[in-house]
Amino acid sequence: MREAEIRRLSAANVLCVFSIILTAVVPAFIWEGFTVFGAHLSWLCICSVCVSIVSITLNLVLKPNQSAKRSSFTHKISRFLKCCIYFFMSCILFHAIIVLYGAPLIESVAETFLFAVLLSSFSTLQCLCTLGPNIQAWIRVFSKNG
Repeated sequence: MREAEIRRLSAANVLCVFSIILTAVVPAFIWEGFTVFGAHLSWLCICSVCVSIVSITLNLVLKPNQSAKRSSFTHKISRFLKCCIYFFMSCILFHAIIVLYGAPLIESVAETFLFAVLLSSFSTLQCLCTLGPNIQAWIRVFSKNG
């Protein structure tokens, strides 16, 4: 990787961390009686949305222009829908992993699923923004010999 790409990547990660800090601080000024522990479901939703918005915005700003063939409206819509399906599948997968690690299956379904959405927005969304819904690219990046 070139040094400029490393700087852009580190700046993007710093902005994501900054958005998480803001989600813990800013709602306390807007929402009376807000604490991260007292309103943990709301905080998980706010945090997931903020990280997702920052990730997608940074991807749109920092990503180089694609070729004209890949910039057609139908290609963008199909790519967006595939990314949404992959993101939802990763949420389900993270939910299953969290339950297998001991989270309550029936008592805290909302908390567990929102935590899975937060984990997906940190990991899968970044990969979807970078690699897109191309399964071969995912295998190439995450395989042992890739």
